[in-house]
Amino acid sequence: MQGAILIVDDEPAVRYSLARAFRAEYRTVEAGSVDEARSQLAIARPDVILLDYSMPEADGMVLLRELSDTPDAPAVIMITAHGSERLAVEAMKAGAYDYLTKPFDLDELRLTVNRALERQGLRREVQGLREQLAGEGQFGRMIGVSPAMRELFQTATRVAESELPVLLLGESGTGKDLLAQEIHARSRRARQRMVALNCAALPENLVESELFGYEKGAFTGAAAARAGRFEAAHQGTLFLDEIGDMGPATQAKILRAVESGTIERLGGSRPVTIDVRLISSTNVELQAAIAKGRFREDLYYRLAGVTLYLAPLRRRKDDIPLLVERFWSDARKRHQFPGPELSREAILRLCEAPWPGNVRQLRNVVEKLVVLCRGDHVAVADVEASLAAEPVKAASDIDDALAIADFRDAKRRFEAEYLTRKLREHGGNVTRTAAAIGLERQSLQEKIRKLGTEPDSALRG
Repeated sequence: MQGAILIVDDEPAVRYSLARAFRAEYRTVEAGSVDEARSQLAIARPDVILLDYSMPEADGMVLLRELSDTPDAPAVIMITAHGSERLAVEAMKAGAYDYLTKPFDLDELRLTVNRALERQGLRREVQGLREQLAGEGQFGRMIGVSPAMRELFQTATRVAESELPVLLLGESGTGKDLLAQEIHARSRRARQRMVALNCAALPENLVESELFGYEKGAFTGAAAARAGRFEAAHQGTLFLDEIGDMGPATQAKILRAVESGTIERLGGSRPVTIDVRLISSTNVELQAAIAKGRFREDLYYRLAGVTLYLAPLRRRKDDIPLLVERFWSDARKRHQFPGPELSREAILRLCEAPWPGNVRQLRNVVEKLVVLCRGDHVAVADVEASLAAEPVKAASDIDDALAIADFRDAKRRFEAEYLTRKLREHGGNVTRTAAAIGLERQSLQEKIRKLGTEPDSALRG
């Protein structure tokens, strides 16, 4: 016997007849109200719900809307004696698989249930394959076999099907935009648009008009009304890239939009309803920005429903050979010539580079090697020449710390990097590390706690 059906109807006779019709093939569970159905969901874990629309305490739409926000929710077939086009549209918009009216044909219901069960089986199979691919180091166009990336892919796979806002943290060039695109592609909103805005690329006044739109005559040059990115992303996903560079006035307006579900165009007074899922990204340390009053703490908590961190390439060197192979193949196809072969020594040299520009810089270097190398094989000297020609200075976390203007921030960054390296040198053992650097074990543990430099993260680095 495969599949479980939850029958939710306030009439015992209806529940009995439906259970009798399906119990020979499927496991059936009954509930006489929405509250009872909620209790049965966790216990019975049904694949399909036959849900009555009209019930005395709470109608079926209440339960249907609750389930629509649940990952891997059962397929819901709405049944009602009050069939109308309005109710059918309402149920389908809320996520119902199908809609039948009483009195219904039993054969038609069986066929609908069978199709719903087949769809649920396919969904679970696809989800299983996605999780397997994530475990094997692939998430859409992103690849990585390091522990940090495997964990990231698995978490992002689960997060994608929810409606939670997502905050992506990481240095420039780590692939935050690709991750945002793939989360949208795997979400329930995938059929709708994903609209992106780079908040760092525009001055404050233009960011506001781009986000919220404007009415005709709102400012000089506003010859016609124009919808903003929030409206364009209605029922889809809005990706706010580099949100840490956004000014305080825009932050306040975004917070108001997220809390109210409405926006107002510049120069307008009519509220416009919006339904968007927000994905944000930044390479700014937002906690430090909050402490300095540069970023709103209340907005941070609105955006950070789930926070995903993309580690810099220098901390996940296991991924470099895989990335090089992918970029090498892509570049050959794009430029339509075979190019030279990569030597093992050349790959090892690429793995040793610090990659301050992260994956983006690695892709650029690989493409240059494909196009510019004249020999049959890429040698270490070719890699050195290509790296030397890079406009970005090879940097480390220490270089980053030296570039910070605020002394306390720079000191904290230096200490975090220093302790991470020392812990890694001593296999993450706090006692041995403390002895080696001349600190008491308790003092080192306190610094680790304050700086967030966990021994496990040092080992993964």
